[in-house]
Amino acid sequence: MKKIYIIIAILAVTATACKQSLLDLAPEDQYTSATFFKTEAQFRQAVAGAYVPLRDVMTNDFHSAEMRSDNTHYQPFATNRGAAYVNRENIDDFENLPGNTYVLALWEHCYRVISRANIVIDRLAGFEMAEAAKNSIDGQAKFLRAWGYFKLVRQFGGVPLYLKELKTADDAFVSRSTEAEVYAQIIADASDAIKELPNPTFASNKQAGEATKGAATVLLADVYVTLKRWKDAEDLLVTLQPMGYALEVNYADAFLPSKKNGRESIFEVQYLEGTAAGTAPNAIPFMFLPRTTSTAVITGTAFPSNNKTDGGWNTPTPDLISAYEPGDKRLDASIGIIEGAYNGSDEFVYASKKDITTATPPAAGKINLPYVKKFIHPPFLAALNSNDNWPIYRYAEALLLLAEARNEQNKATALGPLNEVRTRAFGAGLGQISTTDQTALRAIILKERRTELAFENKRWHDLVRSGNAVQIMNAHGIAIKAAFPWHTASSYNVTANKLLFPIPSSEREFNPALTQNPL
Repeated sequence: MKKIYIIIAILAVTATACKQSLLDLAPEDQYTSATFFKTEAQFRQAVAGAYVPLRDVMTNDFHSAEMRSDNTHYQPFATNRGAAYVNRENIDDFENLPGNTYVLALWEHCYRVISRANIVIDRLAGFEMAEAAKNSIDGQAKFLRAWGYFKLVRQFGGVPLYLKELKTADDAFVSRSTEAEVYAQIIADASDAIKELPNPTFASNKQAGEATKGAATVLLADVYVTLKRWKDAEDLLVTLQPMGYALEVNYADAFLPSKKNGRESIFEVQYLEGTAAGTAPNAIPFMFLPRTTSTAVITGTAFPSNNKTDGGWNTPTPDLISAYEPGDKRLDASIGIIEGAYNGSDEFVYASKKDITTATPPAAGKINLPYVKKFIHPPFLAALNSNDNWPIYRYAEALLLLAEARNEQNKATALGPLNEVRTRAFGAGLGQISTTDQTALRAIILKERRTELAFENKRWHDLVRSGNAVQIMNAHGIAIKAAFPWHTASSYNVTANKLLFPIPSSEREFNPALTQNPL
């Protein structure tokens, strides 16, 4: 009986509270969607949050945009055939499977960027705020949404266009738009961002790290180059130099943590080394080192920088190394050599570090392995803890896009931006290109992009948009299978259908409206 009275008393109190607050279930000690978005500062926090999933995209992007090309491969790991390794190997080997979890991750992380941008754009529309602040926030969100869809459309073709905050379950069940429709939205968003975002500012040669008018400009120019709208791309690209962008004097300096967000940077994903709360260290560069129990010979740290479980990816191929011309300073800045030997657990035991331009033959019982040196900048505060940002767009790429856009219009002025990039790579008066033959120059610019932008996740997209992907990757596959005989017969059988990833099977199970790409 006592229990019944207690229950009745509780119900009475609850009923009284319901009359007073109409079942106000929002917690008073934390923000909700109903209580946030009330100030400019909160909108700025929200748009900052939309940048965060870019780090997750980058953790997967090198598998799909660099290893998928002829630039890099992976170390064999015969003693570990777990799904985490096999799925990533399958991307490189063109085993296009709808159930690949790393392809799914690329899809999910891009849509996470888009979703967060949508929320900001929707909530901001009806909010009163100073015009400059409102434009900045809206422009950043639209830049991020455009970038996310640009990544998706190049990897999957037409995808669902989500342009509003999802508020009901039914909002999620959207069918695929056409590629043309997706590109139209990207162009609209990037164009708005150009109008709304401020020019970059270089206080002490540093930018804040947010998207600027320059970032939106080069993104839209990249889209126009992809769509072969050459004059539109050129008109945008010539506006960048007056904004204050410039090449670093030395190629290697463009990637130094001390130079991040500098004058060569147009847009990069932000990281902050450290072990304390609020830091966001970059572990990606360590994934490109040969799999081992200690990277100390390369990283120079006293602790064993253990990448035993997730190293051995993005290993430079002999074909890429041979693409560098004699005297090109970018080779030594981008690729190193480590001498060592594999143990019984498929771990590479490091013996000595070498410069690629002067590397001597390995000692008896050892081999020389190339590795990505470009993003390794000791000292490190902890294992797998780098302060490097990840470059998305550099001014050097903008110059090469400008050279390409002009060449495709058969303009001799294509040589100016091309040779500006090459002057830094070879030294003043060296390495200059003089031919104005359009066909020859087209191949030279594509090759220049390969060596200038190596390991920046550009090569696969370049091969596809140039129309060379099937031919080059099948030839590359023949060489890879000859060098690494463990590959299956089905690997590297590259067809036009394999230029796009399958729509992830779990997404199609969730949303039956999604059609599949030809497999």
